[in-house]
Amino acid sequence: MVRTMIGDATNPGKYKIQGFVENLRNKRTMAFLVLRDGSGRMQVTVEKEKNPALAEIVDQLTVESTVSVEGEIVDNEFVKLNGREMLPTSIVIESIADAMPLLKDSNIDTRLDYRWIDLRSDRNQLIFKVQTLMMDAFRAFLIARGFIELHTPKLIGTASESGADVFELEYFDRKAYLTQSPQFYKQMAMAGGMERIFEVGPAFRAEKSHTRKHTTEFTSFDIEMSWIDSYADIMQIEAELLADALAKIKDAYGDEIEQLYGQKVVVPQLPFPQIKLSDLYAELKARYGLDLPEEERNDLTTEGEQLAYQYSMEVYGHEFLFVTDFPAEKRAFYHMRKDGVPQGFDLLWRGVEITTGAQREHRYDQLKAQAAEKGLGEDVRFYTEFFRYGCPPHGGFGFGVDRMTMMILDLTIKETMFLFRGTNRLTP
Repeated sequence: MVRTMIGDATNPGKYKIQGFVENLRNKRTMAFLVLRDGSGRMQVTVEKEKNPALAEIVDQLTVESTVSVEGEIVDNEFVKLNGREMLPTSIVIESIADAMPLLKDSNIDTRLDYRWIDLRSDRNQLIFKVQTLMMDAFRAFLIARGFIELHTPKLIGTASESGADVFELEYFDRKAYLTQSPQFYKQMAMAGGMERIFEVGPAFRAEKSHTRKHTTEFTSFDIEMSWIDSYADIMQIEAELLADALAKIKDAYGDEIEQLYGQKVVVPQLPFPQIKLSDLYAELKARYGLDLPEEERNDLTTEGEQLAYQYSMEVYGHEFLFVTDFPAEKRAFYHMRKDGVPQGFDLLWRGVEITTGAQREHRYDQLKAQAAEKGLGEDVRFYTEFFRYGCPPHGGFGFGVDRMTMMILDLTIKETMFLFRGTNRLTP
């Protein structure tokens, strides 16, 4: 018999179901099993006197063992679980579980030690259902607008971007590095005439940060597009992308998210508000008394990000806020500049920076000069060569898939990754 998912076994009839034994009440004359798979739960009821062979099998079971069960599903108003039960004709033990470690009230690091067990809950399964829908929404949105998906190398011969915070490894007879982002290669695609691309793939940061949002390996979502007029085009497509995905997530899982996480999914209005960095700090000082030294105002501090959320909600009634006009020393060398100001932005969501984006410098001589200014001339020569033979105006952005999931559900990064990687964790 072909397996039926429990969630699909809603009508009376003969079925085969498979899953974990979530609960087991093994009494003298009756046994009651609650079987769980990825779609739902089913009570399996065994009358021992009528089914001595099945009773012997049930006596071997433990909670979280896995079984395959064939039998008849019948309606039963006395069964609290969905008003139906399965009367089995066959139970096959697929595996026997040892006694479970106590994880329910454990801290996150203990839970991560037993991640494969920690994941066996509706709450944790929902994380990845949401993440799957989010990525499907992103892909559908971009493909409908002429984007194609690339997969760029994660091993490179020179340290990417600034040369800092990269992982170095032995590569046969020379050194190699793990990429911080697909930045250089997605711009190479622009020089190759591909015009609109996106990528979903791993990225690596050798940062010794210990916050709710930092990790050493994460899944990065990146886009790049040609023939833009300014970075405003990039901000617009990101805002539309996020609004579309959040609408789909709210429609599919909004009630479950609110029930299991106490978090409402808010579909943002378009366009997203934006403000210059200097103007933002002036507002934060006037409204909330944030008075930072001049040298700290050339980038967003953690406190500044948090107060920016308060400001955005009070002034615009909006969870998202674009911040623009950062000074050149705080932006990457490949950001285009206009009158000395980098043509890029950060996007904040509820006080957390989720995106850095920009129009890129596509003119070869100007790009070389900006790289040299940062002391990166020879280090990024392979990259600047992409622009010697003509390249259209272009720009893009990137964000972490895990951080986006974290923001939707109001969790920490450790919880929204299938397996977290940090300075002190390389297992399981």
